[in-house]
Formats: sequence, C-alpha cells, structure tokens
Amino acid sequence: MKKIEAIIRLTQYESVKKALEEQDITFFSYWDVRGVGTAREGHLYRGTIYDTSIIERRLISIIVRDENLEKTVQALMLAARTGEIGDGRIFVSDIVETYRIRTGESGPETLYTK
Repeated sequence: MKKIEAIIRLTQYESVKKALEEQDITFFSYWDVRGVGTAREGHLYRGTIYDTSIIERRLISIIVRDENLEKTVQALMLAARTGEIGDGRIFVSDIVETYRIRTGESGPETLYTK
C-alpha cells in the first residue's frame, strides 16, 4: 500500500477531484494549507498588485493499493498541471499496515468496501 500526498493549486482542485473519480479513486482527505516557496503570487487590491511570500495550496492525501499507484499519480499529474511555476508536488510513501476500526480487519482490503 502507498500513501500519496499531493500539494496542488487551489484552482486545480476540481479538475483533480474529477480525474481521481474517473480512476475510481473516490475517497481521499484534503486540507487547505499555506507554504513558503520560491514561487510568488500577486494579489490585486484596489488596482495594485502585491507580491506575497505565503502561497495558498491544497494538500490531498490518498492511500491506495500498490496496483492503483501509477494510475493515481498520472491522474494527479495531468489534472494539476498548468505548466507554470508553482504547480505543486507529489510525494509517495509506503504504508506498513491499515486497520478498519469497525470490524478489526487489517490489510489492503480495508481500503475498499466489500
């Protein structure tokens, strides 16, 4: 099993969500996050553009079985990409075990409904 964490632009969230649903990835968690990076975003206020070092993004967290890793990463890559600096990052890490609290089951089968 793998954990995929993707930091994406807020503006790309809906297209990412749709792309994941098309790959039958229907459960994930997300948070609105802020970070500091080399990319800067200008904010328009009363006709003046202000540069900011705070970058607002969305963090998506998905746990998938190994066989779903590649299609999930590709869906994220295609849907989140604008071609501009600041499109985000995807991180993949191993998940050692998972448990379903309600039944006490463990293993990859806990990631989907039977």
